[in-house]
Amino acid sequence: MSGAMKLGFAPFTAPAKGVLIVFCDDGLKLGAAARKALKPAGDLIARAARAERFTGKSGSALDLIMPAGLKLSRLIVIGAGKTRDLKQKDFLKLGGVAMGKIPSTASEATVIAEVPNGAMKAHETAELALGAQLRAYVFNRYKTKRKENGERTESVAVTITVSDVAAARKAFVPREGIAKGVLIARDLVNEPANVLYPEEFARRTLNLKKVGVAVEVLDVKAMKKLGMNSLLGVGIGSARESRTVVMRWNGGKKGDAPVAFIGKGVCFDTGGISIKPAGGMEDMKGDMAGAACVVGLMHALAARKARVNAVGVIGIVENMPDGKAQRPGDIVTSMSGQTIEIINTDAEGRLVLADVLWYAAKRFKPKFMVDLATLTGAIIVALGHEHAGLFANDDKLSDRLTKAGLATGELVWRMPLSPDYDKQIDSKFADVKNTGAGRWGGAITAAQFIQRFVADKTPWAHLDIAGTGFDSRQSDINKSWGSGWGVRLLDRLVADYYER
Repeated sequence: MSGAMKLGFAPFTAPAKGVLIVFCDDGLKLGAAARKALKPAGDLIARAARAERFTGKSGSALDLIMPAGLKLSRLIVIGAGKTRDLKQKDFLKLGGVAMGKIPSTASEATVIAEVPNGAMKAHETAELALGAQLRAYVFNRYKTKRKENGERTESVAVTITVSDVAAARKAFVPREGIAKGVLIARDLVNEPANVLYPEEFARRTLNLKKVGVAVEVLDVKAMKKLGMNSLLGVGIGSARESRTVVMRWNGGKKGDAPVAFIGKGVCFDTGGISIKPAGGMEDMKGDMAGAACVVGLMHALAARKARVNAVGVIGIVENMPDGKAQRPGDIVTSMSGQTIEIINTDAEGRLVLADVLWYAAKRFKPKFMVDLATLTGAIIVALGHEHAGLFANDDKLSDRLTKAGLATGELVWRMPLSPDYDKQIDSKFADVKNTGAGRWGGAITAAQFIQRFVADKTPWAHLDIAGTGFDSRQSDINKSWGSGWGVRLLDRLVADYYER
């Protein structure tokens, strides 16, 4: 995980050196603390803004090196747009923009947390700090020539100056846990598959014990005893053994049914016997982004002491071609007792989810289940990289996920489920086959397959994150290949609707 930033809070002050970052509105107005700090510079900002045609548009920046009248090495003015209309996620964005403007050579920077109409509130400052932390992340542990690449080699000390230091620190505490959860997920997704194989992935989840999460690892012997043949079939062609990991956070009332989150964890996906083309196959190290999100989420919930009982279950496999590998035409019996005809071994994620969802529903009887999976290219065709596909058997859960997405900026779009699509996955030889009749509606038929393994009419939602989990659109708060998408979304879902 990146050590590119050391964050602190302090009272409003005018720094004597380093980088200073202030915010203005779309009329170039500054807050009182910023005006005081910049008084020795006179009308420098107004003159520079005219020269650079800087108007204070949201997310834009005016960058002044060695500003006249000040002892600073750099002054950065960031536009906040119409500041009376700012929402929580706007402060998150501003924090990311601010962090992104700090030069890689800088050792210290000061951010004045105010807008023209006054000091930022404690929760707004905390969002600003969260955005800065998320933007600061880099994954460069395998690079030996960082200086030559212009990347930061030392941590930058970022001080956010505020009107009430104690309130800002208190507001930031839960967000610090969320930030760590996102960065844990990013680290997992970014790791190469020769480093992060199923056993190692399972081992890393044991770190969650440090924040109070109970972790249980099921090996092949335990999964065979449970009848998880659908999951195990995916991994039998690999030299690396499969694992299922169960993570539990008990922050709610004793005896309350938990909320449950399920993740697809294919550490590398060659497609198996139905092997993928060589071009771009290296990206398949990220086919465990759903499982990575669940691990990051469990850290976030525990770190901020969420008042909820939560379960995270991830199925971790490697899908490889081998003499022992599963073949098209094979039939396996899932934990549910339903038989599955394997049509395409590259439709493996749903086979993993089939057993893990059934296991979670039967063992924990949760209030709801949400699964996350980098499941289909079809969802990228439908929605691009801006939204994850949302499928649900429960309107209330779907609506809550949509609202949480709008609040955090991790957007979802509901897709249809219908018995008409079920006909495409009916098998001549088994209860169900693992792909539809053709390429049309592939994300939907995948969700229809998964739905058959949701036990006891449990409220359930499936998030197809193929377009958002890795190699997605980069943003003001993320410049990483592995995005950590979903941690903030699901944490917000829990916080808004399921904490007592």
